[in-house]
Amino acid sequence: MWVKTRPHWINIGQRIVFIVVFSLPTEAVYAARAFTFPYEATVAEEDEREYAQWVTWKADEDADPTFDRFDFRHELELGVTERWQVAFYADWRYQQGSSVDDGAEFRDVAVETIYQLAHPRTEPFGFALYGEIKVGDKLLALEPRLILQKDLGPWIFVWNGTLEAEWEGDNFNYTESKGVFENTLGASYELTSSMRVGIEFIHEIELEEWSDWQDNVLYIGPNIAYRGHEWWVTLTPTFQVTSVGSEANFQTRLIFGIDF
Repeated sequence: MWVKTRPHWINIGQRIVFIVVFSLPTEAVYAARAFTFPYEATVAEEDEREYAQWVTWKADEDADPTFDRFDFRHELELGVTERWQVAFYADWRYQQGSSVDDGAEFRDVAVETIYQLAHPRTEPFGFALYGEIKVGDKLLALEPRLILQKDLGPWIFVWNGTLEAEWEGDNFNYTESKGVFENTLGASYELTSSMRVGIEFIHEIELEEWSDWQDNVLYIGPNIAYRGHEWWVTLTPTFQVTSVGSEANFQTRLIFGIDF
């Protein structure tokens, strides 16, 4: 199966984009993230500090049309050197639906690091290594990631390859494990000095207990990024174009950042 028609979710995404675009001021001096799902090979400048608020909304599973989940991330990012940045964050979520336990839940605290080996604007292509560890009473995860980026005039193209190892359980007793293989692609075009538009692809497949392959899931959606004076915002509504009934048919991510 290819593209599924769900006009009510498309209308929601269009309204969100419209509100974000037409409610923003015009002054712009700081860079925004061009994407919300793929990472870029650029890093924060030395001694630069940034707070980022993430919100990811997933909704409408074929197996549970009442499903809704909001994942929140509170992130502090620090530039250590001109090629190395670290970030610390905390995750929690709110969900409801017939297939899940309703309510809010703290998930984990985490630390991530990105080391840039090649800059995408001063060298033929950008290349960075990413590492992350998450720890919560129900989750332990390790996530290495390879980041490639190519800048061509007003265009930015990125690819991320990720292998995540997860252990789940209760009260720090992790009894289940799985691997998650993920590829993310993004293309972004600079419309003005303050605004970019583009598209993102998210492909994911799980390996339960590292032995049982699950269904491939693919999401595609447009994005928009805006940068203002010491702040920025990036939005990506995506839609599932595969037919995995246990996965959300619609997911959107908004990241809002402030430099200080």
